[in-house]
Amino acid sequence: QVQLVESGGGLVQPGGSLRLSCVASGTISRLTTMGWYRQAPGKQRELVAAITGVGNTNYADSVKGRFTISRDNAKNTVYLQMNSLKPEDTADYYCKAQNPLRDYWGQGTQVTVSS
Repeated sequence: QVQLVESGGGLVQPGGSLRLSCVASGTISRLTTMGWYRQAPGKQRELVAAITGVGNTNYADSVKGRFTISRDNAKNTVYLQMNSLKPEDTADYYCKAQNPLRDYWGQGTQVTVSS
């Protein structure tokens, strides 16, 4: 089993920044891709960014140039640096980790972008 705990969400003004963290614990030796997803009220959950075990990254078009995903394997942690935040970035953000058998999800952290 793998447990994922997100932190770093909160309320921020448009144009501001936040850094989300996701710490993995448990049977983490076979984890491969880790990523961040988000779900806004009334919308489907969508991929924000993902990073493979060797550091290859993938971003949603809506966040390219503003968000950066990174990974510290020694700390079993994946980060999402979010800059130039917009009201449309408001959502619950979820961490996902994959191993060859299944996906694991965190409980989510709320991000609200509002003046």
